[in-house]
Amino acid sequence: RGDDDDSIEEQQVNFAGGKVHLVSTKADWDRQLADANKQGKTVLVNFSVSWCKPCRTIAPHFCELSVKYPSLVFLTVDVDELPEFSSSLEIKATPTFFFFKDGEQLDKLVGANRSDLGKKITEILNQLSKN
Repeated sequence: RGDDDDSIEEQQVNFAGGKVHLVSTKADWDRQLADANKQGKTVLVNFSVSWCKPCRTIAPHFCELSVKYPSLVFLTVDVDELPEFSSSLEIKATPTFFFFKDGEQLDKLVGANRSDLGKKITEILNQLSKN
């Protein structure tokens, strides 16, 4: 029975914990970006899928980062739920993280490397503080 409990536990990864907003429609995406623009905030988006092991591994860390960096807006998009939208942004692997400011893509990071994600956030915030 222990193995079953582990697999059930693993299936219940929360992609929208902390201050992460789960985007499930194009209208919701547009609204989130518009709100962030009004507030002058940078958006960090996690493009992932629920069945992807690296996506599930990084999701709790992404949620922790959303609490640590309140100056950023954290969004998660399930590429299976919004396939046309995701392919329009040329998402070819999951997880892929995009940084947006004023509707423009600043940078992106592909892969579930926690330290690379932390470094990229610091880099982006440092760049923005100089502008």
